Amino acid sequence: MTSRRTPFANELSPASQTGWRAHWFHIIFGHEDAAGRRFDVLLIIAILGSIAVAVFDSVAHAHAQYGKFFYTLEWVFTVAFTLEYVMRILVVDRPWRYIRSFFGVVDVLAVLPTWISLIAAGSQYLLVVRALRILRIFRILKLTRYVGEADLLWSTLIRARRKVLVFFSAILTLVLIFGALMYLIEGPEDGFTSIPTSMYWAIVTMTTVGFGDITPKTVLGKMLTSLIILIGYSIIAVPTGIFTAELAAGMRSKRKYRPCTQCGQADHEGDARYCRVCGMELPAENH
Repeated sequence: MTSRRTPFANELSPASQTGWRAHWFHIIFGHEDAAGRRFDVLLIIAILGSIAVAVFDSVAHAHAQYGKFFYTLEWVFTVAFTLEYVMRILVVDRPWRYIRSFFGVVDVLAVLPTWISLIAAGSQYLLVVRALRILRIFRILKLTRYVGEADLLWSTLIRARRKVLVFFSAILTLVLIFGALMYLIEGPEDGFTSIPTSMYWAIVTMTTVGFGDITPKTVLGKMLTSLIILIGYSIIAVPTGIFTAELAAGMRSKRKYRPCTQCGQADHEGDARYCRVCGMELPAENH
C-alpha cells in the first residue's frame, strides 16, 4: 500500500534540517522511503482497528461480553494517537499552523473524547460519555490524508461551491414557497401545523423520500404534491451534474499531454504508451 502526501503536507517543513526532528518529519509526513510507508500502513491499521472497536462496542451483547477488552483497546489506540499528535507538533516548524489546520483538528477529535470521558465519568454524565465515545468515529477522517484521490474530490467541491450554493438557495426558496402554500391549503387539522413543519414535508416530498408521516387530504393539496414530486425528479440530478462536470475538468487538467510524432494527437493519458488514434509509440516523458 502506498500513501500520498496531501497539499497541506507539502506546505509543511521540518522544525530542523538535521537531527531527530528532521528524521521523524520525513517518516510521519513523507512516503518516499520504506520507513515512511510502514508508518502510514501502521497508522491506517490503527485507525481502522479503533473504528471497529467503537462500532462493536455499541452492540449490547458484544459490550457485555467484551466490554473490558474493548475499553483496554480503546486506551491503547488513544495513547498511540496522542503520541502521534504530539510528534506531529514537535517535528513541524510552525506547530500552531498545524494545530489550526483541518488535519490538526481531526487529530484532536480522534483523541479528545476518550480523555474527556475520564472527567465526565459520573452517572449523571452517562449521556455525555456516550456522545463522546461515538465521536471516536471521526477518526475515519484521519484516513483522508492517505488517499490521494481525496485531494481531487476536495478541490472539485471547492471549485463547485458557488454553483452548489446557488442551487441550494433555489431549492430552499421552493421549499419555503411550497411549505407556505401547503400550510395555507391543508392547515393544522391535516398535520401541517406550521410553516416549518410544512417545509419539512416539502423537503421530504421534493427529494422523493416520502416518509408518509404527513400527507395532504384535499384535492388541491394532492395536486400541489404531484407538482412538487415532478419538480423534485427534474432537479435532483442538478448537483450531481455540477459536481461531475467540475470533477471531469479537474481530471482533464491532470492529464499529461504528449503529442504523437506521427499524427500530432496530443491528448493522452499519463500512462499511455501508444497513440490512441494511429497506434504509434509515444515519445518518452521529459522529466
